[in-house]
Amino acid sequence: MDTKVTDNADQSRYEIRVDGELAGFAEYETEGDTLVFTHTEVDSAYEGKGVGGALARGALDDVRAKGAKAVPQCPFIKGWIDKHPDYQDLVAS
Repeated sequence: MDTKVTDNADQSRYEIRVDGELAGFAEYETEGDTLVFTHTEVDSAYEGKGVGGALARGALDDVRAKGAKAVPQCPFIKGWIDKHPDYQDLVAS
């Protein structure tokens, strides 16, 4: 299973593709240098296969690379960060 996460800035969301097919997305709103994650969705065909986690990691890695911060309003992104303390530094205070 080949996965790729990209920032679709035109639609304000990170997308994950599995073998070239759109499998999910994490929507965000931009507030200065902070991304507010509002909603995450993974196609039911990919649930339980680690796609959501790969999407969260890819999106947050990109946030870090941009020197930005994140506000995890979305329960999925918040839960993922809670389980991965090495990403807590990205959370805007």
